[in-house]
Amino acid sequence: MKLPAGTVHDTIPGDLEAALLADTAAQTAWNDITPLARNEWICWTTYPKQQKTRDEHTRRVVEELKEGIRRPCCWIGCIHRTDKEISPSVKGILERKAKK
Repeated sequence: MKLPAGTVHDTIPGDLEAALLADTAAQTAWNDITPLARNEWICWTTYPKQQKTRDEHTRRVVEELKEGIRRPCCWIGCIHRTDKEISPSVKGILERKAKK
């Protein structure tokens, strides 16, 4: 079974897709959210550099979808979208991260 992806992130990473397919409730919730919301989850999951953090994000996507959470909490948003300007506050966050 192939799950729908996001808007900019038009494919779901294999580890995230496997985790969603392994849990019927998470799969149902995934199918129920908007493409923009799926895009945010995909971006949030793939953003970490360390595999340990990415694995934690993947686990949390499944858990939080089952809890009814439709988007990642405290996430700056997908920086890959070209259909909207990045907000000044997000630009500041990205600039600080780039200096590290």
